[in-house]
Amino acid sequence: MSLDELHLNLRNLTPDDYPQLKALMDAVYHDIGGAWPEHTIEKLIQEFPDGQIAIEDDGQLVGVALTVRVDYDDFSNPHRYDDLIDQREIILNDPEGDAMYGLDVLIHPDYRGYRLGRRLYEARKELCRSMNLRAILAGGRIPQYHQHAEELTPTEYIDKVARKEIHDPILSFQLANDFQVKRLLRKYLPEDEKSQGYATLLEWNNILFEPAERVLETRPTQVRVGSVQWQMREFASVEAVLQQVEYFVDALADYQSDFAVFPELFNAPLMGLQDRAAQQDQIAAIRFLAGFTESFKAELSRMAVAYNINIVAGSMIEEQADGRLYNVAYLCHRDGSLECQTKLHITPQERRDWVIEGGDELQVFETDAGRVGILICYDVEFPELSRLLADQDMDILFVPFWTDTKNGYLRVRHCAQARAIENECYVVLCGSVGNVPSIENMEIQYAQSSVFSPSDFAFPHDAVLAETTPNTEMIMFSDLDLTRLTVVRNEGSVTNLKDRRQDLFDLRLRDWSWKSGGRTGLEES
Repeated sequence: MSLDELHLNLRNLTPDDYPQLKALMDAVYHDIGGAWPEHTIEKLIQEFPDGQIAIEDDGQLVGVALTVRVDYDDFSNPHRYDDLIDQREIILNDPEGDAMYGLDVLIHPDYRGYRLGRRLYEARKELCRSMNLRAILAGGRIPQYHQHAEELTPTEYIDKVARKEIHDPILSFQLANDFQVKRLLRKYLPEDEKSQGYATLLEWNNILFEPAERVLETRPTQVRVGSVQWQMREFASVEAVLQQVEYFVDALADYQSDFAVFPELFNAPLMGLQDRAAQQDQIAAIRFLAGFTESFKAELSRMAVAYNINIVAGSMIEEQADGRLYNVAYLCHRDGSLECQTKLHITPQERRDWVIEGGDELQVFETDAGRVGILICYDVEFPELSRLLADQDMDILFVPFWTDTKNGYLRVRHCAQARAIENECYVVLCGSVGNVPSIENMEIQYAQSSVFSPSDFAFPHDAVLAETTPNTEMIMFSDLDLTRLTVVRNEGSVTNLKDRRQDLFDLRLRDWSWKSGGRTGLEES
């Protein structure tokens, strides 16, 4: 049969299809009893119509998948095929079941080689997702086992099929369709002489499943991020800076953003409130800037509540009681709480001119719009940090930055995009622009703020969701689908996080809580 002659249609089975279904089942299952009785099929269609899927070619039935709903706990444990059927050959469909059970998949012999079985399996998976069911279970025959029974146990046979040393027409197909062997079933179908009564219990997990009792508590899967590509400029007062910040927060909130993101050291122009001579003492100037941090934290936290938006407040200089200086990013939650992430890696310029020190702690923040991490500028150039955050199920990585030249910006950009790919997360890059010659160390800035995604079919071809015009003050919006992260981490073209060789290496962050006054550090292995 040529491809030109095919006119395939995927649809649900109807009672009128029974004569063709009987002929198909008799042909395919001639060795194990043939077709189900008509009343069995009619009852199955009546009770679970969406689960009975057919492929027809010009009105001829050429492929069928029969499915029933079951209780996962009951059928993920050892059972027999007869446990699905009552004495009148009625298939026991559980309308409250939290899983699907694959009864039969059969393809007309003349239509094998067109991957119709894969179409039926994919249709089942989509149905499982749409109904928010936990999994698809199936008892799989191993019809080639009788050829190897003298030299292999059933478990050894299954292992060899999994390693592709033996081809089994049913098990090999199921493994290729992302089903996992959960256990060996004994006396599953005693009349199946080719399988010698054995079967595999196979399972495909719905990674998007949410238990019914948690649906109301589930965080949104669509998150809107708004970033401010902030222009450094001279300001006459603290109030003028805060007024500009509030303008942007208000605008982002009007567009229903879940996050408002500002760049690293966005309030640095306040150093210009001193005269140029006073700025020559760089350490005194940065301590002067640190004097505004507490009032900024209070105001930004107020804005987060007032405008109902989470604010990633770039970063500001914080002076500790012992006089040590840190570069700290603040996360102002819209419920009024406040958390912080200190910059861990300090650039040579920060260390030399401002005597900034690196922090000791790294954490993922739980928000009402996903689990997020923050790495300030230079920190994103150290891949270990984002990998530790990814191990804590981070969804979005925020990278507030401040770079003066394009090559400095490109270091941050390329590393940020690599972090999105290798950790299968979103990365939001937010920087500042503008020239402020009157302030020491702020003569030039270069930025093009961007949002990066993993690199796979569900995302843009260049893995860039949004980006600003370079060196122009503006707002950038991007809608992030957290469900796509779940799918790519489990079913992507590649699965970076799952495929790490943790038998060869591990990664951990040492606990420095003793150094920071009893605060608990993150420990991963």
